Amino acid sequence: MGTTLHQNAPPGLVQDLKVTVHNSSLVFPSQETEKKSMFLSNIDQVLNFDVQTVHFFSEHKDFPPQVITEKIKDTLEKLLVPYEFLAGRLKLNPEIGRLEIECCGSGAGFVEASSEYSLDEIGDLVYPNPGFSHLVCSTDMLKPDDRLLCILQVTTFKCGGFAMGITTNHATYDGISFKLFLENLAAVAADKPLATIPYHDRRLLAARSPPRVTFPHPELLKLPATNPGQLEPNPTVFQATNEDLVFKIFQLSPENISTLKERARSSDEKLKITSFNVVTAFIWRCKALSCDARNVVEKGSMILYAVDIRRRLNPPLPESYTGNAVLTAYATEYRKQLEEGPFSKIVGLVAEGARRMTDEYARSAIDWGGLYKGFPHGEVIISSWWRLGFAEVEYPWGKPRYSCPVVYHRKDIILFFPDILDDHDHDHVGRERKDGVNILLALPAEEMEKFETLFRKFLFG
Repeated sequence: MGTTLHQNAPPGLVQDLKVTVHNSSLVFPSQETEKKSMFLSNIDQVLNFDVQTVHFFSEHKDFPPQVITEKIKDTLEKLLVPYEFLAGRLKLNPEIGRLEIECCGSGAGFVEASSEYSLDEIGDLVYPNPGFSHLVCSTDMLKPDDRLLCILQVTTFKCGGFAMGITTNHATYDGISFKLFLENLAAVAADKPLATIPYHDRRLLAARSPPRVTFPHPELLKLPATNPGQLEPNPTVFQATNEDLVFKIFQLSPENISTLKERARSSDEKLKITSFNVVTAFIWRCKALSCDARNVVEKGSMILYAVDIRRRLNPPLPESYTGNAVLTAYATEYRKQLEEGPFSKIVGLVAEGARRMTDEYARSAIDWGGLYKGFPHGEVIISSWWRLGFAEVEYPWGKPRYSCPVVYHRKDIILFFPDILDDHDHDHVGRERKDGVNILLALPAEEMEKFETLFRKFLFG
């Protein structure tokens, strides 16, 4: 059974976007590419699932619907040359029991669609509308027996605006390298050279030989040794439950975040008080204390969150590295301390989790992955889209009105994502430091009620 979700949608939200698909096809690199196998790191290996994002654009007089559709299709064909792996296929190398990408030029997907609505009619773009799933295409929908690694769908609205829905297998790249892909898409669409030449050699994150696990890794869960490198989507410790869940968005304004930062300041001058650290600490506190367990304050809680390791390695990875270069950091504490202890200590625990991610710790985690084929494991994981900056990319037809993931809710995954900023804020030097954050979570009704109470108590109390 799947999870039942209930939502308090904002007024005017349209969930059936009345999307009609006019054409779906394979697109191929605009010139011949080399046939080869691409090595996937131990981080890539466990991320065999789809990630879907939608990027909304307002009408542009130079790019009416038919023009924009052909322009993006032509651009994708050109991008499949430097990003040749996107036209490839995942395969299992039976000799070593590992997944690889076969760069074979078999093609990416392209879908042309239209909606009967205008952008203004579909409601709040920030709200995780289930209807946004109509704006993307699953990688097994075009050819069920041939799972694509990338599908791009262009959906035009009756106002002349459009949505660019992109589905990629997570093994291809992480959010940071996806941002580079978007910047390159924008550059090629403007008939300019690549903004950044992608770096594809993922052996930079290969495990050591022999592997050396030099740290305990409570943030990772060993999986059974069966089905190594399986091609089916991997199981996850964050499976949907049979519980009835409600989901809500909580907002923290720039002023709220400033308040939390002031509250976190202590005599410890080394404490790294960032917006992410204080928001994560604040949400962890509320979530850990909202669960409906007896003697809950006597139990421990572990929170997980991603850390970019590009600059933490020695030597650092190239900035244009295209693979997955994030690992899971963790913080753990007894709930009694989360409830009664100083907020600065909780922020310190979150900061320490990231500080722990040194070159040796990251290498140890990568080696651990090769030995045990494990997954991140904790009570709750933060998935942050807050500062990835997808909406900051400048295309020939302008910056996105909004960019967001297509959300599939899980009780133990909390999403951070940005708000829509006014146009004049896009070029504001201090924008990244002053914007607020939206927090999405799904919980059973009783826990959600308690979470809301704790949210107000710890923010305003």
